[in-house]
Amino acid sequence: MLALVVAGAAPVQADRVPQSRSEIDLSFAPLVRKVGPAVVNVYSRATVTERPGLSPLFEDPFFKRFFGDMMPKLPERRREANSLGSGVLVDPAGIVVTNNHVVEKADEITVVLADRREFPARLLLADPKTDLAVLKIEAGDEDLPAVAMRDSDDLEVGDIVLAIGNPFGVGQTVTMGIVSALARTNVGITDYSFFIQTDASINPGNSGGALIGMDGRLVGVNTAIFSNQRGGAAGSVGIGFAIPSNMVATVLRAAKSGKIVRPWLGARTQTVTTDLAQGLGLDRPVGALIGDVYPGGPAARAGLRTGDVILEVDEREVSDAGTLRYRVGTRKPGETITLQAMRNGRVFTARLPMEAPQAEPSPNVSDLTGRSPMAGARVANMSPAFAIEEGFDELARGVVVLGTARGSPAERLGLRRGDLVVSVNDRPIDRVNTLDRALNSAQGSWTLSIRRDDRVLTTRVQG
Repeated sequence: MLALVVAGAAPVQADRVPQSRSEIDLSFAPLVRKVGPAVVNVYSRATVTERPGLSPLFEDPFFKRFFGDMMPKLPERRREANSLGSGVLVDPAGIVVTNNHVVEKADEITVVLADRREFPARLLLADPKTDLAVLKIEAGDEDLPAVAMRDSDDLEVGDIVLAIGNPFGVGQTVTMGIVSALARTNVGITDYSFFIQTDASINPGNSGGALIGMDGRLVGVNTAIFSNQRGGAAGSVGIGFAIPSNMVATVLRAAKSGKIVRPWLGARTQTVTTDLAQGLGLDRPVGALIGDVYPGGPAARAGLRTGDVILEVDEREVSDAGTLRYRVGTRKPGETITLQAMRNGRVFTARLPMEAPQAEPSPNVSDLTGRSPMAGARVANMSPAFAIEEGFDELARGVVVLGTARGSPAERLGLRRGDLVVSVNDRPIDRVNTLDRALNSAQGSWTLSIRRDDRVLTTRVQG
């Protein structure tokens, strides 16, 4: 028998029929029998308040704040909203992982096992930034199945995976596919976008279900599907996304304390584009470019500077800013990671300590009073920890406006949530106490400088 071999390529194998009964009987059934019992249904019930006949526009927080007392006074009606999803038992003690959007704002959560046993569940931790939630069920002396987790960094494109969940509420369903792509960071589903893409069929109701490798361990939690239909109504089109098990493990660790504390880079980064790569001397667009560094933060102490490009984290390539955010976000505070970075065309190594965001100065949340134009404003000292908690720029410093009282001088001045107070009468403002003294010591005339986004707005107010 002759075989044609192409130089530099593997031999071409001819198709053949199965040669034995064992080859005919190959099946994923033993794997499903092992893992399937640990995949559960998650039912949540929430009470929703609505006003029939009111345009949805008036329910928007912006319109509520803008129109105030002019909002229509219509009777409220309460109704029950039910949600159905899937989940995975990851500990025989009754720990279940699911998607946050499955149980968000739920008043009551019920977990139903594959064998139809039902248990009430309580929420241990909700993490909207990753769209993960951790539940606990109390089964007493009853045995609970559980699935072990695998290092999702070991996955490769082309690996076979099984998706197990409860699509459309029809009951536990298993679909097969391959890993279509890794490290999808431009999906825009969560704050920590770094997804496993698979063509295993994932449909509504699969959310929170298991993505299983061929070793029977959890490699991801199914969370979303791609839809090109208006309004998002969709079935599977062969593009599904799962949260990697390494991120799941991070959230599970945090559930033990009830609070997530993620390491903080202490620098603002952006993805290296083709144009940036040419200017930086890179042969291709790769890495995360540092645009700003927080003084005294982890990046600063590691010797990183504005203009450096981070190329690797612990010998794993950083393809973009999202990848760097994921790599840092899945590490434990107290660890140290090794970075490969480039500065002025030279590659160097840096050791970056994994630390929680700085919580100093303390917020000192205060409501301003008196006769100043900022009276009625609620303000606070900025710190990285406070900024992240409130959704502000984590590198911003100074005093931030949290809100204004209705009808107050601060509201009439046009102050907004997120405004940073730069100076009062040319006096730099770094703390709430400094601001309060500067406002009260003015002699009936105030020159205020406020930073809003990337602009500094200055106004003069006469008392």
